[in-house]
Amino acid sequence: MALTLATDTRNAACDAIVDLADAGAGAAHLKIYDSGDVLLADLTMTDPAFGAAAAGVATAAAIADDTSANATGTADYFTIEDSDSNEVLRGSCGTSGADLNLNTLSIVAGGTVSVSSLTITVPAS
Repeated sequence: MALTLATDTRNAACDAIVDLADAGAGAAHLKIYDSGDVLLADLTMTDPAFGAAAAGVATAAAIADDTSANATGTADYFTIEDSDSNEVLRGSCGTSGADLNLNTLSIVAGGTVSVSSLTITVPAS
């Protein structure tokens, strides 16, 4: 038999993970990098960054646009850091089926980068 997590367990685990983003005195940051670890964009999250998990899924509150992207490149991965710059998690960027889906992976220095939604999921198995 495979290990499975009850819904309450998934919610507690997910809440514990995303609550780490709220450590420190300020808001968390969503940072987008290219494959060479160049920071392309730095977006400020709401404080608190996520709502309570339901069915093992926590949805991010509004994320402010980065209206002046740091560099030009192709988004490869992202991190979420607390306000003290401690990394909480990282995931892949894509336009569909990735951890963080963007309308385009092409980021241009000085341009605007927007995230319409972000969820963190703790699977049942």
